[in-house]
Amino acid sequence: MKKLIACSAVLMTLALGACNKPADVPPAPVVVTVPTPVAGPAGPAGATGATGNTGSMGSTGSTGGTGATGDTGATGNTGNTGSTGATGSTGDTGATGDKGQRGRTGDTVIVVPPPAR
Repeated sequence: MKKLIACSAVLMTLALGACNKPADVPPAPVVVTVPTPVAGPAGPAGATGATGNTGSMGSTGSTGGTGATGDTGATGNTGNTGSTGATGSTGDTGATGDKGQRGRTGDTVIVVPPPAR
């Protein structure tokens, strides 16, 4: 504690000496002799300090980016052949043809071969 007071006094002297003063005749320097005390044995440990307060909760992180599009799936298998269709309905009856020509009479030639010998 005594060293702290002595250091503070030296620092105050230096700090005040840095102030802007008129350049008159400088005063005579003051020499102060401070006796250095001999340190005694260390004292007992102090009591444990109080526990600090819990810190506040952190902020929520930002939303992640959109994921990449997945690969296209494989082509499916070809389907089975379809069943045979049902038999179609019977068609309509065709139109009746024109009437045929009348046959000729009397112009027929019959060839009779000669009897065999």
